[in-house]
Amino acid sequence: TGASNDIERATEIAHKMVKHWGMSDTLGPLAYGEDDGEVFLGRQVTKHKHISEDTFKVIDSEIRNIIDVNYKVAQKILEENKDILIEMTKALMEFETIDKEQIDDLMDRKPIREAAVIIDSDVVSTDLGSGVEADEGNDSDDKPVDDNPQVA
Repeated sequence: TGASNDIERATEIAHKMVKHWGMSDTLGPLAYGEDDGEVFLGRQVTKHKHISEDTFKVIDSEIRNIIDVNYKVAQKILEENKDILIEMTKALMEFETIDKEQIDDLMDRKPIREAAVIIDSDVVSTDLGSGVEADEGNDSDDKPVDDNPQVA
């Protein structure tokens, strides 16, 4: 599912931050191992070559800390913007899809407008409040274009 993939990806990134990119205040700017696979020697499987059990515990603790701190940050952002999430849910229920301008409206906490309709690569607004309607009889495309306009 999407949620389990998000958790998996977040854990993977936190792991790389600590173990590969040296982004741990506790462990400092050191890289711990090049690969995370187990090393098979004969019939015995050893976990990693040059990392102590204590260091593994610190690595696990640092990864857990990164996940926990950022989970709380994400939760706070969602709680602070719950009204936007509710309005976005309503918009998706009404329109099924929403475009960039509608998302911008939602993020600015403005009433959502109707989506623009694309016809033959021309954008036609369906926003009833704008006072501008699509003119189907517009023949401006049929007029010749002056290749040498007069300069005043």
